[in-house]
Amino acid sequence: MKPDNRSERLKNLSPDKRTLLLKALRKNAVQTEESKRIQRRLQQDYAPLSFAQQRLWFLDKLSPQNYAYNLPAAVRLKGQLNLPALQQTFNEILRRHEVLRTAFAEVNGQPAQVISPDIKFNVAVINLQNLPESQQKIEVEKQAVEEAQRPFDLTQAPLLRATLLQLNDAEYVLLLTMHHIISDGWSMGVLVREVGALYEAFSTSKSSPLPELPVQYGDFSSWQRQSLQGEKLEKQLAYWKQQLNGVLDVMPTDRQRSSAQNFRGAEQSFVISASLTESLKTLIQQQEVTLFMILLAVFKALLYCHTKQENLAIGSPIANRSRVELEGLIGFFVNTLVLKIDIAGNPTFRELLSRVRETTLQAYAHPDVPFEKLVEELQPERNLSYNPLFQVWFVLQNAPMPPLELAGLTLSVLEFGAGTSRHDFSLTCWEITEGIQGLFEYKTDLFEAASIERMVRSFKTIVHQIVDQPNIRINDLAETVAEAEKQHQKNKEKQLQASNIQKLKIAKRKATKK
Repeated sequence: MKPDNRSERLKNLSPDKRTLLLKALRKNAVQTEESKRIQRRLQQDYAPLSFAQQRLWFLDKLSPQNYAYNLPAAVRLKGQLNLPALQQTFNEILRRHEVLRTAFAEVNGQPAQVISPDIKFNVAVINLQNLPESQQKIEVEKQAVEEAQRPFDLTQAPLLRATLLQLNDAEYVLLLTMHHIISDGWSMGVLVREVGALYEAFSTSKSSPLPELPVQYGDFSSWQRQSLQGEKLEKQLAYWKQQLNGVLDVMPTDRQRSSAQNFRGAEQSFVISASLTESLKTLIQQQEVTLFMILLAVFKALLYCHTKQENLAIGSPIANRSRVELEGLIGFFVNTLVLKIDIAGNPTFRELLSRVRETTLQAYAHPDVPFEKLVEELQPERNLSYNPLFQVWFVLQNAPMPPLELAGLTLSVLEFGAGTSRHDFSLTCWEITEGIQGLFEYKTDLFEAASIERMVRSFKTIVHQIVDQPNIRINDLAETVAEAEKQHQKNKEKQLQASNIQKLKIAKRKATKK
């Protein structure tokens, strides 16, 4: 019914008939909306793998002892912990989210999610009370790294572990590790929120305050398999084929790549000051871009300055939770976007930023093609020594994360290096009170620590330069970065010489006294 006809018809109806017609239209609208929602599947104990899960399942088949896809976290708890309530909390969360009761197996020749109806989950407790405080610190870090590097067997549920290190009567460290195949960054926010709500209820002998979930991860994976095909898939694939047309560069490394990848890694962090962050935000407003876009543009400029490669694509995650019924689920929803940003022709940074804006907006408009499907369709030259399509990764961490709160306890995140890197080279940024925190992760088999230190310095140099001169051309920016690095090396040599002279003087004074 056309709007004009509908209005005319409503005018001519009696009040009773008008009421009936409006009621019928509202019912039809509700039914249409309901039909778009993801529905519960009939078979509750099995589900197909989502496209993202299928890739991790395949990678696990190639390398079963690979711990690179573990998602570890450590939290310090101070106060009187109610351990039975904590145990009850985790068991309730496993009951609520079937993905936490899921193992992976081949069913009729196809990989499938195999869901247990119930699993008794146990929080392991390790008593460190007898150790002196200095030794406790060493042991906590050792346990955290060992837990982060302990592989999961994907055929055995749950793919979640919790270990409680008891330091004294009122201080603990909780180590929590999940496999990426059942979780992602957003899921950690869901988990934190549910642990907080359930622990508070169970520690005061109340029942769960959380409503039942409308759908489960297996419903999503079934829906994804059914919905992502035909014209919808072809339209999005056509965009990506056009966007990633041509040969993509491979990230150069300090050391020669081995025939197969390994994931031993290290990290270096840095901070962009609050005042510099404010300057960045001013440029963001002027250019009508986002924080993600401007940091991505700086990262792209950094890569160009150090590699001179124009066709180096950058991988970046997208939450992929556009439907409201998926927002409260734990699971592996995140998809990878491959961003090929045009830096040809020596653009100004302002022009590069416009290109980043255009590239990311187009990518967000075509977010559904799974990375695995993209690789299958594009058929890039496969080489087991590096990831297809991209080797560098960029993330702005802004997934909703509720505050860490448990009734009667003070919580704080315990930072530690897990010793892994999934990507050759990656940058993760997030906003903090002091400005922007950045974290470079890299594979230690490919890069020297000194190279990453240069990257950190160069990133800061670029940020300083582009807020002062957004119209600087990329080649001029590269020269500025190179010049700043030369100056850094000269200063370092002067400091070293001064230090050596000082040591020599001290040695002579000691010799004279003798």
